[in-house]
Amino acid sequence: MVSEDIQAGEKGGQAEAKRGQAGDKGGTALVIGGGPAGLMAAEVLAGAGLSVLVADRMPSLARKLLMAGKSGLNLTKAEPLTPMLRAYGESGDWLRPMLRAFGADQVQAWARGLGQELFIGSTGRVFPRVMKASPLLRAWLRRLDEAGVEVATRWTWRGWDGAQVLFDTPEGPLRLAPTVTVLALGGGSWARLGSDGAWAEHLEGVAPFAPSNCGFRRSWSDHMAGHFGQPVKAVTLRAGGHESRGEFVISRGGIEGGGIYALSAALREGAALVVDLFPDTAAGALAEKIDRLRKGESAGNRLRKLGLDAVKRALVMEVLRPLPGGGAELAHALKALPLALDGPQEMDRAISTAGGLTRAAVDEGLMLRARPGTFAAGEMLDWDAPTGGYLLTACLATGLWAGRAAADYALADAPASIAFSEATARR
Repeated sequence: MVSEDIQAGEKGGQAEAKRGQAGDKGGTALVIGGGPAGLMAAEVLAGAGLSVLVADRMPSLARKLLMAGKSGLNLTKAEPLTPMLRAYGESGDWLRPMLRAFGADQVQAWARGLGQELFIGSTGRVFPRVMKASPLLRAWLRRLDEAGVEVATRWTWRGWDGAQVLFDTPEGPLRLAPTVTVLALGGGSWARLGSDGAWAEHLEGVAPFAPSNCGFRRSWSDHMAGHFGQPVKAVTLRAGGHESRGEFVISRGGIEGGGIYALSAALREGAALVVDLFPDTAAGALAEKIDRLRKGESAGNRLRKLGLDAVKRALVMEVLRPLPGGGAELAHALKALPLALDGPQEMDRAISTAGGLTRAAVDEGLMLRARPGTFAAGEMLDWDAPTGGYLLTACLATGLWAGRAAADYALADAPASIAFSEATARR
């Protein structure tokens, strides 16, 4: 349940106009989607002097951001551009100019500008010191309101009829004809928070959605039931030439957690997963330690004396029983424990999704090639990234980029449009 004091917009539907200086240059901008990418685009457009309306189908804005805040709100990763781009894989080249304009340093400055005190963890991840999203969001919505940005909630986008943008609203069908539109409708997961991917039917050049930063399915024997919900800590996971140092959780339906999320792209494509249970010990040294153990001991005792905790011992017995006899063979197995998986969990449980509007479908300013004057930003674009601050950073960066390009388009020689206050509802 989203707190009452975070809610933005009129509960009855169409927001009351907050005009003033925002409309004095004659352009109107419509932002569809009130998450981080959409709000960033709205702020840029308002700053350029356009009259801005943010429309969202949910009762309040930025619900996924608030959900992320429950685990601390990882804003970004404090690292230079080059290593940051590597986290985005093949999409790094596409996102390079956007992240150069609004990368880790800029995200931190932006958050501090909203009154947030930040701290950087030992791995470089940046968090608000309060470890939640609501204070930042309240300050941001207040600043947008002061800039004259209008908000309409419970508006569901239904595509276009010619140049007109169609909505279903609590008051009935509505048509708008803004100078520019920025789409920031999210990916295909967490439908209950507003991102269901239904927008894809209205657009061309959309790559199929796939779950990312997600858990993976595996069937366990009954002996693993007592370990459901337990973390497997301090391991290195490898798949498809990629490596992740961290931990994962044994769940009833398989495995999940940060260590797995970082490899989700490779695992989604069918790469085999192996787990190094002794990442800080060389195979030779581990083999020597195994050979020094008393002969004839039970497998459980041998693993315990090697330093494995209960959940790691259970995992080894689940996968390897009977254990290899020689020290070298067992050491190799413990440093490359094969963990067969049955595919990703359902997409709606994924933290994010791959797929969406392809690079070919938009120009360098993120304007849809098939619909001039309409731009896209955030998770609805076809880029992928692990957790760790990369998702939010790219959403903010693409929102800024699309907002700037849309403002330039609107303030150039684009055709005049119907002002929002003159839009008519049609049954």
